Amino acid sequence: MEGREISQAVIRRLPRYYRYLGELLENGVERISSNDLSKRMHVTASQIRQDLNNFGGFGQQGYGYNVKYLYTEIGKILGLEEDHDMVIIGAGNLGHALANYAAFEKRGFVLKGIFDVNPTLKGMTIRGVPIHMMDELEDFVKKNDIEIGILTIPKAKAIEVANQLVSYGVKAIWNFAHTDLNLPEDVIVENVHLSESLMRLSYNISRYNEEQKKAEK
Repeated sequence: MEGREISQAVIRRLPRYYRYLGELLENGVERISSNDLSKRMHVTASQIRQDLNNFGGFGQQGYGYNVKYLYTEIGKILGLEEDHDMVIIGAGNLGHALANYAAFEKRGFVLKGIFDVNPTLKGMTIRGVPIHMMDELEDFVKKNDIEIGILTIPKAKAIEVANQLVSYGVKAIWNFAHTDLNLPEDVIVENVHLSESLMRLSYNISRYNEEQKKAEK
């Protein structure tokens, strides 16, 4: 498995496996077959086996998967056994909402600071995390060994700020700005476009409504 290229489609499914396995653990389930897991997740059992075989399989024929073990191993694959220190750039509504999301810490994502250009916010805190001014960013990132930068700022400033973060040593960008970032290959970027998700939802609603109209004729 060492050196093997894992498809992005598989990687995108791993957090979902992790979430479902966590729910099973909370419900006291100790063992589950790929068939039972597929029914819960609405993916095929074959897909589950193929995905997990990329990392060694973890299952045993006739026994299924040990839920706690698989949950732990997927957590390791996702890097969740380590802490990842983060900063949020932009203390507006979205930045505020993300800063208030306490579940980040449960997954090892530790919010160290929030940054904004609005001087009236200086010294305020969100869930105990202080808001700093942008001129403090470089020193803060370097002193705290920040690994992830979260952008919740207008797209006009996103590329400039992303490049600043990279120059300060940030390894990964979680980008909520309404633009795709093209950064050096050794920088990991996850672009999140909330409006695109709504558009996909709109498409599916439209299709559903069309099917309902056809069924009524």
